[in-house]
Order: sequence, then structure tokens, then C-alpha cells
Amino acid sequence: MTSSAEPGDGRSDPGLSAIMSERRHLINLGYRLTGSLADAEDVVQETYARWYAMSAQEQRAIESPGAWLVTVAGRICLNLLGSARVRRETYVGDWIPEPLPEPTEWITGHSGAGGNDPADRITLDESVTMAFLVVLDAMTPAERVAFVLHDVFRYPFGEVSEIVGRTPAACRQLASSARRRIRTARTPAGPGAEQAAIVRQFRTAWEAKDIDALIGLLDPAATATADGGGLAVTHLHPIVGGEQIAHAYAEIARVSGDRTTFQECTVNGLPGLVAQQNGTIATVFAFEIAGDRIRRIWAVRNPEKLRPWGVR
Repeated sequence: MTSSAEPGDGRSDPGLSAIMSERRHLINLGYRLTGSLADAEDVVQETYARWYAMSAQEQRAIESPGAWLVTVAGRICLNLLGSARVRRETYVGDWIPEPLPEPTEWITGHSGAGGNDPADRITLDESVTMAFLVVLDAMTPAERVAFVLHDVFRYPFGEVSEIVGRTPAACRQLASSARRRIRTARTPAGPGAEQAAIVRQFRTAWEAKDIDALIGLLDPAATATADGGGLAVTHLHPIVGGEQIAHAYAEIARVSGDRTTFQECTVNGLPGLVAQQNGTIATVFAFEIAGDRIRRIWAVRNPEKLRPWGVR
């Protein structure tokens, strides 16, 4: 694998700074491939461990260290995706991709993540929206890796085949199948300002327990999915139907009372909400909006997935 490499490639004697400059690229790749920032960080750590397990002579023999790191990280992700499918068979409730710790208030533009290392931040684009990640998660591991590497990161199929362990033609077919899934699931998105306004109206109606207003903001066929992982109280199965969601969320507001406060934040690059209880983030909400209606709500409550968000 010799192309699409990051800074630091092609050096006969790569130093620490050149190798570590690949970190952000690998984190971005790992998150899109696994849907988990924690897993992405583990993948990067394992990738670097394998690099430094080699002798200096072996390292110098590698023509493109950056490409080598991507190849190793991709293979680790492929194996991880296979084992993740087995683990999720015993997962309590629905599994939702881990929301990115980008708690930027989309009203003020103020970010509460000032302590994060910029090199570890995920580059935001369509490929990290919750809707996109959910579709990726429904793919086979090989489909997901082939599609992300080729369509998102622009690696040629000849290089993708080295990671997936299939012929370039087979990888092309995998990516094509994944592309059809993406096209089928894609919802035309309105301008960010319009989406933010709808999320704000939803928040206002929710806090007021205004069921009629909530129904008016929800698509009649809307779905609300929650992920507590067995570690937080939530509904175990998706709530289907705008009216059903409105009643369920109004009941949540009634039970939580004044203990919960909401903040309008960027969640995976789009307007979302963060719920706090006693100064701690309890839930992160991501939305998919079609036209002027909310079509999907994803509520992540599993505290293990919220650790990167910290205490606001």
C-alpha cells in the first residue's frame, strides 16, 4: 500500500514525529470503521505497538510508513468488526454508534472541549453523521471497510484489497453494494440553520410537555432509538410513530422534572441536544431531519459511550 499516505511517508529513517503525525488520520479512519471513538483509539494504539515492535532495520525497509500504518489499522478494524457482531448478540437493547465529543453550542459556537488534543479530533463531514454511521453499522465488515477506505478516504481498490484480503474486483463489488445501501437510506437534508431551528422547537415543546407541538415536529413514521447498554434506564426497543414518540418523551419530561437541563450542541456534525443531570451528561441526542420533520432520534445513554464528553 503506497499511495494516499499522510505526512511522514517515504522517509528512509522515519522519526517519532513523522510516525505520530499519522495519528489524526488513523483516528479518523478507525472511528468511521468501528463507530466507536474508544475502539478507534485502541486500534491506533495497537497499530503503533506493532510498528515499534519491529527493529529499526525492519522499519527502514518500509517504503511508506504512513501506508503501512493504514494497512495494519484497517486489518485490525476488520477483525474488530467481526468480533463486535458476536459481542452485540448479548448487548442489552439497541447498539448506537458512539457520539463524537464535539460539544459545540450551535447557538454561540462556543466549544466545551477545549482540553482535547486537536490531533485526536475527528474531521466532521457526512461520513460521521449518526444516520451515516448507522447505515455503515448494518453492512458486513468487508463491505464497510471497502466502502470507507475507497469512497471516504479515496484509497484505490488495489490497496483496499491488501487490507480486506480479497481481489480488487471483489472489493469494487463490496463498495458498490455499500454505496447502494447509503443511497437508499440517505435523506435530503436541509440547511443547518433550518435543522437547528427544528431541534430547538423540539426542545422547547419537550420541556413544555406539549404533546401536540411534538407531534407536529415529528414525522408520522418517525423512530426513536435509545442505547443504555444495560447501564442506564431507557426504552429497550425503538419507539415507532410520531404520536407514540411524543407521548413517550412527554412522560420522560414529567418523570425527570427539573433534574434535567438541555444544551443545544453539535452532535456528529449536526444540531443535537445534550441532557445533563447534576452537572453530568446523561444523554446525547442525535437527529435525522427530512424536510421540516424529525424522522429519526438516537438517544445515547450508555455512560461508557459518554465518557469522552466529560463534565460540562
